[in-house]
Amino acid sequence: MAIRRRAWLAGAAALAAVRPVHAGESGLYRRGNDADPETLDPHRSSTVAEAHILRDLFDGLVTYDNHGTIIPGAARSWTVSEDGLTFRFDLRPDGRWSTGEPVTADDFVYAFRRILAPATAAKYAEILFPIRGAAGVNRGQTGDDALGVIAEGPLRLTITLEQPTPYFLELLTHQTAVPVHRASVERYGDAFTRPGNFVTNGPYRLVDRVPGGGITLEINPHHPEAGAIAIRRVAFLPMSDMASAVRRFAAGELDSLSDLPVDQIADLRRRFGTQVVLGPSLGLEVLVVNTHKAPFSDQRVRRALSLLIDREYLADGLYGGTMSPAYSLCPPGIDNYRTPPETEGRQGLPIDHEAEARRLLAEAGFGPRQPLRVEYRFNVSDNNRNTAVAIAEMWRDLGIETRFVYTDAKTHFAYLRDGGAFDVARYAWIADYSDPQNFLFLLQTGNDGLNAGRWSNTDYDALLARAGSERDLGRRADLMYEAETIALRELPWIPLMHYRSKALIAPRLHGYTPNVRNAAPTRFLRLDA
Repeated sequence: MAIRRRAWLAGAAALAAVRPVHAGESGLYRRGNDADPETLDPHRSSTVAEAHILRDLFDGLVTYDNHGTIIPGAARSWTVSEDGLTFRFDLRPDGRWSTGEPVTADDFVYAFRRILAPATAAKYAEILFPIRGAAGVNRGQTGDDALGVIAEGPLRLTITLEQPTPYFLELLTHQTAVPVHRASVERYGDAFTRPGNFVTNGPYRLVDRVPGGGITLEINPHHPEAGAIAIRRVAFLPMSDMASAVRRFAAGELDSLSDLPVDQIADLRRRFGTQVVLGPSLGLEVLVVNTHKAPFSDQRVRRALSLLIDREYLADGLYGGTMSPAYSLCPPGIDNYRTPPETEGRQGLPIDHEAEARRLLAEAGFGPRQPLRVEYRFNVSDNNRNTAVAIAEMWRDLGIETRFVYTDAKTHFAYLRDGGAFDVARYAWIADYSDPQNFLFLLQTGNDGLNAGRWSNTDYDALLARAGSERDLGRRADLMYEAETIALRELPWIPLMHYRSKALIAPRLHGYTPNVRNAAPTRFLRLDA
């Protein structure tokens, strides 16, 4: 997610320091990454930048290919019980750690217990809460022997769930679910991820790490697919300065970039043509409305604010097509769902909705003699500032007066999380898995850390609770559709845009396929000589 999974740490000076090392190395894939990772411990990681690297270093029970499709990883096959509660995985007999040791079911039992142990303080432990006993173990309420993860032999792992979870296999692609090498963790402690200490079971192994300057991996010769992998070495280079990153790409010093400056998209398309690749994404940007504060507690006011927003202009005019207009919380194409319901406003232009918005505001007591005043909070960046100014201009046409309050991202999201007072505020979410639950749970009563604005609706909560225990995927989708319809009618969150992935791909790199999960494992790519 955007508030947890981004850590912009690296500087341009550090990038310059590693430039001579990688610039001319033949056969090396020079991969621009979102940021320098805070950690390579998969159980303590939390950012997209870390996920890209860990996907190369580790194989979970299942993994992604370059189309974002779930494929076998350390497990060669699996079965699911009729009630959807028990998953049995048969591991590959040729699975190996980078030391050559076999990968066993006990390795996964140890890893699941480690990430859920309170002492690990894993930021993403809740990803595994569908597993029976996981929440209790993580909260220190029970011992780890209560966890529903059992080795039934060296190559047979059984996982039992609390309730049917249709997206459980996708959860197992996350870095929270990969194994770690027990002997190395116990021998080196927190230093087990350093070069020379780090033992991994994925297609690559760590050979070098320069803090702020890059991470170099090479093929794991013991991996079962090692002989078929085209790219033998990959350098993940942190790119916190997008303008500098584009210059390096243009100079041939990078083969790909995983993000682009949206204010330069038109110029980038003109310069690089089809090397600019846009794709779908599981991301959402909204305006959170404080439904506990008058007059924003009035649904008519929220509807009016939403009707006046020109989402097409924001996505296409302001963001150069790197975002999509959003009239729903769940993005189109999400798994285990139907076409999402939509709030008002897609038909026609915002000017066509001014009469209705004016009527709603008048009914709520606002007009030329009593203008609506809005305090708009956002985390400061060029894109966020431009969005705020554009929306304020759209509202001004009906006499709405907007005042801005902006802080850095850390302060902004902490303020919302801790229940600070506001009128409307920018918020963003990048989903961890492709299922409507990962968007709709945000607005559940009691989810105070993420439900900014503290909206509560008993019918909404009841529908999500029923969906959580529903085994029929079609009926489950219907229940979630009903819940989202309530949220879009009441508009505690006003959807603005859905994210799109943005990349620069050099002509010599092949196999990159934009997909909703933004997965591009190096093992499925190849470089021209």
